Amino acid sequence: MSEPPTTRGHLTPGPRATVARLPAPDDVAHLVRQLWIPEWDLPAGERIEQLVLGYPASNVVVEPDGVTLHGPTSRASTRVLTGRGWAVGALLRPAGVLLFTQHPAELLDGSVRLDVLGLCPAVARAMSAPDPSERHERAAALLADHVRALAVGRPRGEAQDGAVANRMVDLVEAGAGVGGPADLARRLHVSERSLQRLAARYVGMPPQLLLRRRRLQEAAERMRADPAADLAALAAELGFADQSHLTREFRSVLGDTPRGYGRARSGREDG
Repeated sequence: MSEPPTTRGHLTPGPRATVARLPAPDDVAHLVRQLWIPEWDLPAGERIEQLVLGYPASNVVVEPDGVTLHGPTSRASTRVLTGRGWAVGALLRPAGVLLFTQHPAELLDGSVRLDVLGLCPAVARAMSAPDPSERHERAAALLADHVRALAVGRPRGEAQDGAVANRMVDLVEAGAGVGGPADLARRLHVSERSLQRLAARYVGMPPQLLLRRRRLQEAAERMRADPAADLAALAAELGFADQSHLTREFRSVLGDTPRGYGRARSGREDG
């Protein structure tokens, strides 16, 4: 079974722009982590700014004007929504990345348009259905079908390496007390050099950055839930060297201190 859809990368969730998340079909769950469908319909002149610290992964996104492959991101970004719109995305697992690009590292913090004949108009027709559940299921199925078709006949060795890369990211995402790249390599029963190659080929980010991203996403989620959290305890729990290290990482990637971010995102006032 595919894992439940999750929202940890969306740092400023809100009610005015909805995001439906659907699990990937079982037969493509080793290639796609989840399917996600944002929709928004805002009054004229209104805009929503959403802060996103994406998973260390690539996304294939279908929008009304085309299909784009977005590479992994090294820092938070702000997505601005205006007017009315939608998108249908597939958050790829490492094993699915090579279906779309052989060089994910070249797309770090970048994107490229994909020439996919027929997919965009088919998804647009599905998204025109009046019932939200129906349009989401139909649109997600079309994108999953596209991934499934690309996977036919992939080399056996590539599939095997992709499975190890999936396990690498699973360990990082679960936390699992992974102390660093050397520890991660040991748990995967590979050399550190092989670990570096897997991360570069199937994710496009070095292992150390994968580990830092997981810790920071968890820290952001905790600070949203409790802006008054004990920062020293949180830093120790998540594997930061100390509270100062946590604060520096937060400011570098998110542009704010943990406390300032937590207060702003939770709606609480400074006290």
